[in-house]
Amino acid sequence: MTRTALALVASVGLLSGCSLEPTYHRPAPPVPVAWPVGAAYGVPGHDTPADWRQVFTDPALRRVIEQALANNRDLRVAIARIDASRAQYRVQRAALLPTATISAAVTTGREPTGLPPALGPAYANSTTYSANVATTSYELDLFGRLHSLTRAALEAYFATQEARASAQISLVAEVASDWLTCASDRALLTVSQATVVSAAANLDLARRRLGGGIASQFDVDTAQTVVEQASDDVARITTMVAQDRNALDLAVGAPVAADNLPGVTDDVAAGLGDIPGALDSRILLQRPDVVEAEHALRSANANIGAARAAFFPSIALTGSVGTQSGSIAGLFAGGSGVWNFAPSITLPIFTAGANRANLAYARAQDRIDIALYEKAIQTAFREVADALAQRGTITERLRAQRALVASAAHSLQLAEALYARGSVGYLDVLTAQRTLYAAQQSLIQVQLVKAANIVTLYKVLGGSLVDRSSANQ
Repeated sequence: MTRTALALVASVGLLSGCSLEPTYHRPAPPVPVAWPVGAAYGVPGHDTPADWRQVFTDPALRRVIEQALANNRDLRVAIARIDASRAQYRVQRAALLPTATISAAVTTGREPTGLPPALGPAYANSTTYSANVATTSYELDLFGRLHSLTRAALEAYFATQEARASAQISLVAEVASDWLTCASDRALLTVSQATVVSAAANLDLARRRLGGGIASQFDVDTAQTVVEQASDDVARITTMVAQDRNALDLAVGAPVAADNLPGVTDDVAAGLGDIPGALDSRILLQRPDVVEAEHALRSANANIGAARAAFFPSIALTGSVGTQSGSIAGLFAGGSGVWNFAPSITLPIFTAGANRANLAYARAQDRIDIALYEKAIQTAFREVADALAQRGTITERLRAQRALVASAAHSLQLAEALYARGSVGYLDVLTAQRTLYAAQQSLIQVQLVKAANIVTLYKVLGGSLVDRSSANQ
């Protein structure tokens, strides 16, 4: 009889596993295949994004990024969420198989014998020993409810993996951006300090000419304004550099060693490689946040199957097999075996609309996730298009700014020489000096824009396939 019951369970189990989920179709990307074209965009690329080590080539910056990948708290949270989601998936998957428990018990009690007083005692003590292997309420998944819930949990787990990959790519970009900002502000500080020295020399010259009777107090006061302006900039930018380091320490998750901080350089983008632009927008389908949105959509699709299955009967099996005896010695003796098998079937007749509401909710959630998936692609397309538009004009901006600095430097040299001979007034020197100072500051800012554009392209194109696969390991 026991073998017959087990065979019945096995045969019914083979029938389970059908699915009521809708057939999944990936929504068509709601963006053009080609990137925008025009004067702002330049020539489109023909490659895929590079590994972050190829993009961020400065050895100090690489060390800082590696330190951040090991210490950043947000990344640790993302990793912990993967572990939590994996555990939830394993819990849900366990429902597909029956659970088995082993129990042993001894029962002692005093019970009425039912005998008249003349034939024996009215009560007697009894002891029963038992040992059983049992399964409780194992649901046969005839309509795929459990399989759908398991698939939904699996897709949620995959989504957290992509969220972790997205967090890592964002972290790399954030650390690089903070490091480059620190480098740019250090360059601005150097320019301001040099301007203070130059302006102070011109102020000293104006004072000597005033003492010689060949200059006016106006020249001295004008020269003083440049010194004070540059001195204020030195104080202000010194604060900015300190704040830049604080921001970098926070992003890294640990103090950054002094030898890993950026040095003073004429070009903050010098320690970066280039980002070869993607051929078309289909690369966005590999971006971690887009893939994460698609996994959420697949999970919602699976939940529709589970909601549909709730309208159909569910079959649960409960049973046990073991031994029972009035003595321990006889517990495993022949003839002491016991078993029970209690299948049950439940058919929803009246649920006050709960099943229909659950199905409506699952379908609505599916529509929400479709819209979120499409919005993720549209947002990614806009971010890449903006970065490409900036990339298409940055080379010309840099050329113009370098030419402006060279011209302004030459103009200042001429003005200072002519002022020393008394051929021009100090106002000409002041104008040339301010022009050069502003041009130097603008050049540093444009260089930072170029560096930030490389970082942005790395991020919005979704890193590289190498970065995404290493993040999910």
